[in-house]
Amino acid sequence: VHLVESGGGLVQPGESLTLSCTDSNRIYSNYAMAWFRQAPGNKREFVAASSWSGSVTKYEDSVKGRFAISRDKTLNTVYLQMNNLKPEDTALYYCNADRPDAYEKLQGGLPGPYWGQGTQVTVSS
Repeated sequence: VHLVESGGGLVQPGESLTLSCTDSNRIYSNYAMAWFRQAPGNKREFVAASSWSGSVTKYEDSVKGRFAISRDKTLNTVYLQMNNLKPEDTALYYCNADRPDAYEKLQGGLPGPYWGQGTQVTVSS
């Protein structure tokens, strides 16, 4: 596994978390990257995507204005800053990667072939 997520945890509604996805083998620094999530009993769903340069991003409607995807190529890390978390954000969050030219597909919700192991986010009072 080359993509390693971290930063999940248990928070109360309205609080924030920042997820990280580190490319330990420095393979995906020029790949399009995305975050997906899967809640119990639900299908895996698209959350946010970043082009290989980080200059273009896309968000699922329910997280617009609350979540922000960014990347630090020097650290080979992609972040998902999550603010004003809601109970419905509770899910296992996965980092995903695809070729640079597959960004349109990725931001359309179709995942690439490379996944991390996931990190759990639980929002509960």
